[in-house]
Amino acid sequence: MTQPQSLYLKRPVPRRSRWARLATFTTIPLAALGVIGFYRPPSALSTTPFGAIAAATGAPMVVAADTDDVLAAEPSTDAFGRSGALQVRFALPGGAVQYPLVVKGNPASLTYQWLRLSDSAAADPGRALGSDTLRAPRLPGFYRLALARDGVRRIVDGVTLAVMVPFEEKKGGWLDGYRIGTYLAERLHSRKSERPAGFVQVTAATAELPISKHLRLADFLNQDDQETWPRYAAVNPRVLDKLELVLEQLQRWRGGERSQLRMVFDLHSAFRSPAHNRKVRRAAHDSRHQYGDAVDVAIDADGDGRMTVRDAKLVAQAVEIVEFRYPDLVGGMGLYTSRRYRHPYVHIDARGKRARWTS
Repeated sequence: MTQPQSLYLKRPVPRRSRWARLATFTTIPLAALGVIGFYRPPSALSTTPFGAIAAATGAPMVVAADTDDVLAAEPSTDAFGRSGALQVRFALPGGAVQYPLVVKGNPASLTYQWLRLSDSAAADPGRALGSDTLRAPRLPGFYRLALARDGVRRIVDGVTLAVMVPFEEKKGGWLDGYRIGTYLAERLHSRKSERPAGFVQVTAATAELPISKHLRLADFLNQDDQETWPRYAAVNPRVLDKLELVLEQLQRWRGGERSQLRMVFDLHSAFRSPAHNRKVRRAAHDSRHQYGDAVDVAIDADGDGRMTVRDAKLVAQAVEIVEFRYPDLVGGMGLYTSRRYRHPYVHIDARGKRARWTS
């Protein structure tokens, strides 16, 4: 009988505390996130009249016929991405926010407001929930959603909103005293060329903020020698979703959905700024890491305590299955098994088109 085990992630952290940190995660079915653990669809659900909100969020807001509670609302399961493991949604200042909700009671009388994560202070005045979309605060930072009705306010837990600093705020190769470098689109003076929509501002206080079930903001910090705060990173939620689905597939092979398992994985690299990418040996000149939609990861997929070529091939098979099931997450995959690497690892990205290579 397989013994219950834990899941470990070795991840990069800010320079002053980067040495050999292992974070422990226990995988428990139906409790991937705090909100999923207690979420139950209310009885006698009916669709809200605000179809525009459903269209904007990609999932319907539902209303319970029972209105005994003055206010009850939770993120719907769609709020957590394809994997059900995302814990952050991203938006630009004042931009549209996709935030599917399950609301108990009549949403016509609800207002919503964003509260700063740091001190729960209101970031903006309340707005009627019956509009076409939710609107993000106008200042970059991290926020929680609060809903109010009849003077009663409730914070909606489970998903944090990250309002990014727009790409256009970068001046030359710098953003607020932090060196990022220049992208190909800037060198070509082309607005049609690809660039990140914006950058997440990371402080020492927010570096450990969960962004998915197994990842933290610190995992996407540039692994360079800059000690300044705040730091900035491009983070694309599609690669978070994809990696979580790959881990889920590997767990399924190892012990099934009802078992706990032990799996060690080492996140080598996530976001790399153009300035840092130029210093990385054998890195592609226009690496996907610069756009925040790529990770390099070594996983002990078979649980034998080593990271071998067999493990990398198992990860590659899991990537193929995830892309088959979720074509919208298609992207690149590179298998790095040469002896010049410390151990075999796999590059996974969500660039939007299929690419495969080995090294």
